[in-house]
Amino acid sequence: MSERPLRVLSVAHTAVERAAGRLRYHPFAGRRDLDVHLVVPRRWHQFGRVIEADPAGDPGVAVHVLPIWFPRAGPMRWYLHVYPGLGGRIQQLRPDVIHLWEEPWSLVALQAAVLRKDAALVLEVDQNILKRLPPPFEAIRRYVLGTTDHILSRSPDATAVVRACGYAGPVTEIGYGVDRATFAPMPRAARPPGLRLGYVGRLVVEKGLDDALDALARVAPDVTLTIMGEGPHEQPLRERARSLGLAERVSIRGWGRPDEVAGFIRGLDALLLLTRTTPVVKEQFGRVIIEAQSCGVPVIGSECGAIPAVTADGGWIVAESDPTALAALIGTLRADPSLLASASAAALRNVEAHFTYEAVAAQLADAWTAAARRRAVPGFTPVKSPAGSW
Repeated sequence: MSERPLRVLSVAHTAVERAAGRLRYHPFAGRRDLDVHLVVPRRWHQFGRVIEADPAGDPGVAVHVLPIWFPRAGPMRWYLHVYPGLGGRIQQLRPDVIHLWEEPWSLVALQAAVLRKDAALVLEVDQNILKRLPPPFEAIRRYVLGTTDHILSRSPDATAVVRACGYAGPVTEIGYGVDRATFAPMPRAARPPGLRLGYVGRLVVEKGLDDALDALARVAPDVTLTIMGEGPHEQPLRERARSLGLAERVSIRGWGRPDEVAGFIRGLDALLLLTRTTPVVKEQFGRVIIEAQSCGVPVIGSECGAIPAVTADGGWIVAESDPTALAALIGTLRADPSLLASASAAALRNVEAHFTYEAVAAQLADAWTAAARRRAVPGFTPVKSPAGSW
């Protein structure tokens, strides 16, 4: 039997934009052992934005931009969408592996599981809070997990959720990647007095920015906080900053392009991510952590979800909802800038070791190949990856 590349069909609404989700496929360029195809929605609705898909033409992957049905139906938001053309694309490509960057209870996961033919099924999951879903989604989740060959999991908590829902197969933990060309460190000018703290993300109460304001009110006046983001908690944050006498030390600005976000982060001494655990919120990863660390900026994070594991030694962890402990840490960092310098170096090492797009692509390729071998996909004899591919 002749060798041929492993043909993979990856389905990911998160890859509708090149910078947001497609860059991790770029390292596959030049790999003769893989033939990777990516299905993305033509138009996507998320957090009040309407996103038109970037055109095809990415290296390492053939992008198929397809229309979807039910892009924002009901309270389930993006978990109800399906691709009316997916069956035809599967028939045309006859993939060895179908990879879904979608939760197992989504309708598109059910669609792929039903249409898969002989293909192995690989699922990439983020959901890290176990809760029983309303009909028919609990049944969909258990059916899809029962037919899945390999799980790519964002965290141990996400793994525990799929295990509790009946999945018994192999699991590989996988992180997000960061665009190091955009989120790159820059030479820093002489450090001014004080401490410049910042936050990037949605302005919702669960992100713990009230704790940051309470801590700021307890430390020296040359410590400032700059916030980049939008959301329903913006006005309460402004009012709280005024009531605490922090109006001159706290500023809020709207979203920016990735290069503007990177420039904003590079102007900080440390980035804050103080998410609070609730019955429905537990930080699944915290992508802004690795964006900051890739810029050489350490992170002050809470104990919520995956934040401590992703931050590693490239920053500091404080208890959730504890402004007193946060204020003490801020005071220590302000008094000893060498702590910031050593954490900055550790942050860069953390990204280099775990969160490059090359590292993520290697994890994807290994999981796809393992799933095809486990399922014994008919007619597939893999081409050996050339030495030094990564």
